[in-house]
Amino acid sequence: MANGTGGVKAMDYVNPDSLVSTGWLAANLADTKLRIVDASLPPAGDEGRDAKAKFAARHIPGAVFFDIDEIADRDSPLPHTMPDAKTFAAAVGALGIGNGTRVVVYDTHGLFSAGRAWWMFRAFGHDDVAILDGGFPKWVREDRAIEPGAPQPPPARFDARLDPAMVKDFDQVLANIESRDAQVIDARGHGRFTASIPEPRAGLRGGHIPGSVNLPYPDILKRGDGTLLEAPDLAQKFAEINIDMTRPVITTCGSGVTAAALVFALHLLGKDDAAVYDGSWSEWGGRDDAPVET
Repeated sequence: MANGTGGVKAMDYVNPDSLVSTGWLAANLADTKLRIVDASLPPAGDEGRDAKAKFAARHIPGAVFFDIDEIADRDSPLPHTMPDAKTFAAAVGALGIGNGTRVVVYDTHGLFSAGRAWWMFRAFGHDDVAILDGGFPKWVREDRAIEPGAPQPPPARFDARLDPAMVKDFDQVLANIESRDAQVIDARGHGRFTASIPEPRAGLRGGHIPGSVNLPYPDILKRGDGTLLEAPDLAQKFAEINIDMTRPVITTCGSGVTAAALVFALHLLGKDDAAVYDGSWSEWGGRDDAPVET
């Protein structure tokens, strides 16, 4: 396929339809079977920014706001922890998303939290979901249409069932230190990985999960426009940290957000057995019984 249905040049991706171009999206804004989702989330340490207010001020026409902090297990002490299937189904159904809806996710950073929403949809059984390449920054740079307000589409029925293989918890990651059944990739910046800079969340130790390797999530993006690297360059990033594509992978980060961006990159390359450690460093770095390397 020279081009995926999303209009992004395949660039040798195994799953090119999971990434759509701004041009394709602009041409398909009126598609009633399409739901555009803004899944913006401020980075840790930037809590003063209100993503929902920014969405109300301007967003891609017809988009709905996917609140990662709200579509979560609200009883968990950890940030935006994965909700149960019933909670997820009710939340996305209220956004007008049904099981037959084509979903395109973006965020206001380019690719920061959009990967989290993409992964959540897939974890709950909805594979017809893609990410907007370059996100809202590229859309705005191209002077494409934006609108204010908070769209309220008619609700839809969404049936969700969690695939437990896509989510890992503390005990599973702890056991993996001994078994080394899965390779662990940390999406945080190198300074946080090595504890040479402090964590943005108070009370967390620095360092990383023993045996894990580091691939900061911005490294999967082109420096110029924030779009995804082409497949050979993307594959090279994983080769440089000695990832064996025939073995399972667990990704981690600060709070399970940018870890999902790495899962997305692996998916583009055809690797669909990668899982996210949902608690990530927000959990690991805050537990005295969690071993740490620096």
